[in-house]
Parts: sequence; C-alpha cells; structure tokens
Amino acid sequence: MNLPPYLFVSTPPRWQQCLVALQQEPRLAIDLEANSMFAYRERVCLIQISIPGQDYIIDPEVGLNLQELGAILANPAVEKVFHAAEYDLILLKGQYGWSAANIFDTMWAARILGYERYGLANILAELYGVHLNKQQQKSNWCKRPLSPAQLQYAQYDTHFLLRLRDDLAAQLEACGRMAEALETFAQQTAVLPNHQPFDPESFHNISGVNDLNARQKGILRKLNIFRDQEAQRRDQPLFKVFGDRTLLEIARREPTTLEELGEVYGMSPRQLQRYGETLLRLVEQGKTAPRPAPPRRTRRIPEAVYERYERLHLWRKERAKERGVESDVIVSRDALWALARANPQTAEALTAVSELGDWRRQAYGEEILHVLRQCQTDANKSKN
Repeated sequence: MNLPPYLFVSTPPRWQQCLVALQQEPRLAIDLEANSMFAYRERVCLIQISIPGQDYIIDPEVGLNLQELGAILANPAVEKVFHAAEYDLILLKGQYGWSAANIFDTMWAARILGYERYGLANILAELYGVHLNKQQQKSNWCKRPLSPAQLQYAQYDTHFLLRLRDDLAAQLEACGRMAEALETFAQQTAVLPNHQPFDPESFHNISGVNDLNARQKGILRKLNIFRDQEAQRRDQPLFKVFGDRTLLEIARREPTTLEELGEVYGMSPRQLQRYGETLLRLVEQGKTAPRPAPPRRTRRIPEAVYERYERLHLWRKERAKERGVESDVIVSRDALWALARANPQTAEALTAVSELGDWRRQAYGEEILHVLRQCQTDANKSKN
C-alpha cells in the first residue's frame, strides 16, 4: 500500500512547523525507534507522530530542542495513541525525563478485547488487510543516513494508529470494557527509567555460575567487569563484546595460551586477536584475586504469602480462561503479589491495595476477598 508523503523533520524550521501543527491537535499517534541492539545504553533514534492528514518522522539525533513535545505528552487534554506504550515511555522517561498522561494503547485494547495476535502487524493485517514489511525491524536506527525503506517502515508504525484507536475503542464501548481499558492505560504511564549502574557482582546472574568453584567465580567476575568496560568504551551492547556462555567457559577452562582460548565457545578469530592477551591476563589475575562474596540473599517470601499468591494466581488463570484473555489482563502480577502480602479481609482493606485499581476492585473485589478469606480460614484450621 502506498502511503501519502511523510514530512521528515531534521531542522529547527521544520520542527517549528511540525510543532505548530501538533499543538493544534486533540490527539496524536506516536511511536519510537531505538538502537538497543547496537548501543551500550539504548537511545531514541526516531520519533514518529501522525495526526489526521500528516505523518511526521522526527530526527532527535540532530540536536533539535524537543522540550515542547514533552509538554504535549504530559498534557492530559491531548490523547496520545501508542501501540505497546510501556517500552517507549520508559525510553522517553530515561532519556528526556518526560512523563505521559492520557494515553490510548492499542495493544492493550486488543488484549482486553481478546485478540489472540495483537502485534501491530497482525492487527493491521486482520482488520485492514495491510501487510507490513518487517525487514527493517532490526535496523540500526541511529545510523545515518536512513534509507527510504527505513523511513517508510517508520511511517507505517503510526500512520494507521488513529484509525485503529477508533475501531478498537468502538469495540471496547460495545462490550462494556472501556473503563477497564482506561484504567490499564493509566497504569502503563507509571514507568521508571531502566538505566541501572553496572554492578560488579552481576556475574552471579550469569546462567551456570553455580557450577563454578570459588576460583573460577573470581575469574568470571574479572571477565564480567572487563566486558562491561569494553562495551561502554565501544558503545555496544554486552552480547556484542562477549556472550555470557563465552565468559562462563573461559572461567571454567582457565586457559593459559591463545590456542586454548581459541577453543572456547563463541571465541572468534577477531576477538582472539583483539582481546586474547588481555583475557589471559584477566584469567591469571582472577585465580589469585580475593574470592567473591556470595550473592546477596533475597528475603525469603513467607510461606503464608506464597500460598495466598498461588491461590490468587490460580483464580486469575481460571477467570482469564472464562473471558478468553491472557491472565495479566485480569489482574497484573504486581497486584497479585501486593494482595498476597497485604491479605485484605474486608472491602475497606482492599481499597488500600493501590496496585489493583478502582475498576478491578469493583469488578473482582468480592472474588479476590473470597479467595483470601478461604486462605485465612484454611490457615486457621491448620493451626488448631
């Protein structure tokens, strides 16, 4: 399908022209492209926005002052239409400090309606016969210049969203699910940036680490720190420096020569040439380094809390099956844990569990209380 021409926004005059148009609209569709597969810390590489009659593709890599766009996102009088908003909102929060109000998430709308395939490409194909070419999905969006194929792919991500929003909204209204959807949309805006500082003890999270002895764990710790430093220096994701399995095998084998190192899983000739001597040195240092402290123990979940969670989880699964939706559409996992910990036994106590939300409290409150009261009754019986 041929789309109308988009406006590529890469200069201050073009941005001002775009901004004037956006500020006059009561709603807009928005999507982002990022470079998570190509950078140590992902960043926003393109911002696509559609309003009736015009698609914009904004280039944030050229130093535009986009703060007014942040004001639009935060304005509750303007509806922002996303498909799978959470990831985009996390990126915008982390990179620009922006928060969003009044969103409509077409992915969550589809999930609440019971769509089995709710990716944007699936829904556009099902509803409109539009077939997206996903060839550019894993592009390096921060590499310039962008190709015409990349820009057309980016345009497709928002061009149909306003139409899709209206069609899904009509379906939500028809089956009485709009209030549920609006509560879910609001919950999606409560995101936090995901940029956490590197933890030198994060080697404990590598699969297979518990099969190593203390000396080998010391080696793995050294290798893991080096990988992070090198990934930062080269501005690449960790896996493009070394995969977890490669680090684990180096630590397990404790190679002493380049030949032995070259036999390690995932070690390419180029990596061996670039890092071989450094890795061998780190192996030797790790052998004599102080033994790493054991991982911090997470606080053990009380058995009663875990039992309540399991029963709520079973109730949620059965309720979702009845409705023909996935379980987290009924109640989120975070809300289940909050309920299990708080163990409310009355409607008044249930209102204190903010993770549940008002709509779900009204829709499922009595069922949730029944599950928790039964747990309490069974717990009391077991004590007697």
